[in-house]
Amino acid sequence: MKFKNIAELLPFVRKPSGYLGGEINSVNPTRPHDVSFALCFPDAYEIGTAHFGLQILYHLLNRREGVMAERAFAPGLDLEKVLKASGLSLFSLETRRPLAAFDVLGFSLLYELNYTNLLTMLDLSRIPFYAEERDDSFPLVIAGGPCMFNPEPVADFFDAVVIGDGEKTVVEMADRLLAIKRQEGRGDKKEVLKQWASIPGVYLPGWYRAEYDGRGFQRLVPRPGAPEKISRAILPSLQREDFPDKPVLPFGKPVHDRLRLEVARGCSRGCRFCQAGMIYRPVRERSVEDVLTLTETALKNTGYEDLSLLSLSTGDYSGLNPLIEQLVCRYGGRNISVSVPSFRAGTLDSAAMELIKAIRKTGFTIAPEAGSQRLRDVINKNITEEDIARTVRDAFTLGWNLVKLYFMIGLPTETDQDVDEIVALVHRLARAGNVKGGRKKLNVSVATFIPKAHTPFQWESQKPLEEARERLAYLKKRLDGRQFGFKWQNPEVSFLEGVMSRGDRRLSKLIEAAYRKGCRFDGWSDCFDFSRWLAAAEEAAVDLDFFTRRPRTLEEPLPWDRIDSGLSREFLLSEREKAYLHETTPDCRQGKCSHCGVCDFSEIHPRFTRPDESGTSRAACFVDLPRQPPGQYKIEIVYSKTGPARFFGHLEFMNIFLRAINRANLPVVFTQGFHPMPKAAFPDPLPVGVESEQETMTLTISGAILPEAVTTALNRQLPEGIAVKETRIALDRGRRNKVVEQRSTYTIECRQKTFDAQAARQFQAAERFLHEKRNREGKIKTVDLKEVVTGLTVMDPFRLTMEIKEIPGKTVRPAEVTGALFGLSEETMMQARVVKRSSSS
Repeated sequence: MKFKNIAELLPFVRKPSGYLGGEINSVNPTRPHDVSFALCFPDAYEIGTAHFGLQILYHLLNRREGVMAERAFAPGLDLEKVLKASGLSLFSLETRRPLAAFDVLGFSLLYELNYTNLLTMLDLSRIPFYAEERDDSFPLVIAGGPCMFNPEPVADFFDAVVIGDGEKTVVEMADRLLAIKRQEGRGDKKEVLKQWASIPGVYLPGWYRAEYDGRGFQRLVPRPGAPEKISRAILPSLQREDFPDKPVLPFGKPVHDRLRLEVARGCSRGCRFCQAGMIYRPVRERSVEDVLTLTETALKNTGYEDLSLLSLSTGDYSGLNPLIEQLVCRYGGRNISVSVPSFRAGTLDSAAMELIKAIRKTGFTIAPEAGSQRLRDVINKNITEEDIARTVRDAFTLGWNLVKLYFMIGLPTETDQDVDEIVALVHRLARAGNVKGGRKKLNVSVATFIPKAHTPFQWESQKPLEEARERLAYLKKRLDGRQFGFKWQNPEVSFLEGVMSRGDRRLSKLIEAAYRKGCRFDGWSDCFDFSRWLAAAEEAAVDLDFFTRRPRTLEEPLPWDRIDSGLSREFLLSEREKAYLHETTPDCRQGKCSHCGVCDFSEIHPRFTRPDESGTSRAACFVDLPRQPPGQYKIEIVYSKTGPARFFGHLEFMNIFLRAINRANLPVVFTQGFHPMPKAAFPDPLPVGVESEQETMTLTISGAILPEAVTTALNRQLPEGIAVKETRIALDRGRRNKVVEQRSTYTIECRQKTFDAQAARQFQAAERFLHEKRNREGKIKTVDLKEVVTGLTVMDPFRLTMEIKEIPGKTVRPAEVTGALFGLSEETMMQARVVKRSSSS
């Protein structure tokens, strides 16, 4: 199957909207620039577009003169297959340029099991995997993200790695590359890397040679001029202008389909197992004023109807109560919901509980991590069973019907009794929350502990795979009941994640071998194949247990020793010792410094917002904000859906249209109930790939607004391919007591000579024309096309028109009918252009 361009292959992939580009708030593809970045996310579009770190870099780079950043995501397996068969390269969304044509490819690495997807993206771009094999004709390939606090398993693939906060670091890298290109006319790789080496937080793997001693331990030998340590880049404070107030609005539905605002970075709790809590120190809170300003602007620019406040520990945010109060007051009357993903057990006070009553209830998350108090002290969780039980009771009292509980097995010093305590604790919490199997439910999720780099437990061994399987099966058997749901992370996935998070440069050959054997999207349960990884490990001669099951001595070198996270070795060792003594370390937010080594107390130190930043009182906020405006009436909106918009699924299209209505600030009337929605009605869905010149939807609004103003306002907000042609007051036709026959006229165009007038005449002359089709349940159903095709005209060998009558239970698609009448293959019809010209009843 060969294609001339990207547009031709989109009909052959399952989710084409994820490869279109042109989303609301995306960068103008014609923007002038001298330096081009492709921000690459090695996972699916719906995962990557939900990552606000990518949005931050996109925002920062695209506001620099002379720099343009585009986006690229790992292609689905179907697109990968089509790209390989067609010979086309993987491309960016904004300009559809091949990735090899960019100056820099920047990969965001959040999850170790995405490493094979990284190779997929390079391979489909015809870019060599290893940095030493790439000359100046190839882009510079860089990476950042939490995985890069141990970059060694993938170090050989990258020219440079960003350690820590990327906001200033990546921008400075872009500025220096821009200066070199403007001075020399090109970006000499050696000169660029030399310039980058002096930027805080930039690690150049090629400047270090890996050596291995007789015990198999890696040591990195720096070349002359290379620094002994790479210090993590730390952003001293969170500035309003650095966070995007016009985030890109995805076409496809992302995993987190809402406005996500980072209220704080870092955590002061000091859980000894938690890498994020260590490497993102110190706590830096965004001011309440900044959060409110960002919220207002971003909601106007996106049209989102949901807002989520994010940080490692949102419940600890100093200004949480006044912030939630202001958000609920400002947006409650506009039917914009506010959610907080989780609260730390024991942090809810009476004021917070009152405010939370106004938040939409979905799932409430608590992470006890361990069942026994002894083990919670070992990991420095600093919560008691009473804290957990009180939070569960509060959650159910405040209206939540689902509470999620997260636990780990395999924590240091864990015994069989600790595992039994998980079961006992869950049952006690069910009694505390009066959970009896009705509407209320406890969902228990269990994962295997992974000792991560730069934590006090970095020297520990990981639970053997066989033992992890046994303990998970044990828990599942004892937590199987009407009041519980039980989920677990595949222990084989956890084992492999442990290998990747703690390995050294020898793993690059393992990752390559796994990729060659077909490993893709290994974080997805339906794609993960552990046997392939075992075969790859054998081929690459890598002992997986060497990186996981083996306890590490305090004297041996660690693969990540060259990376300075800011945490002192003395602090990590002290915390490890206290763990074995069952001693806890208090939260440094409470005033007592834990001497971790990160803060210099000059530029780098904890920054907390003032809890009194409450602004207008709650009572004043709700004045003149009726939830159901008076003077309601319906309007009909006639629109076309053509060009790239034909690739939107029906639910995607509805989201796109409704958010355009929100951005247009139309006075929409909402439904009542738990989840208010705009009173809007869309027609029967068009099949993906079918265009239409005239569709109609209805919308209930209030107040005086001219139909022409609605048309103008919406067309300013709709993406390419969707255009409002007319808006009119809907006529009240009353209730219809009979089914009205609907007829639609289509034009079908093919690129080759396809349509035979003789075949059309034979169909018209036939009394019956039976066609077998498979329904949604997979059953074969026979339809007489003579009943549904009421008009057929071959205009020329490339085009025909067809009128189809819609009969309940006998619905057919125009491409399906055309293929049956003219004996055309499914592939031919997928490439055809199908346009709905009109409908009548």
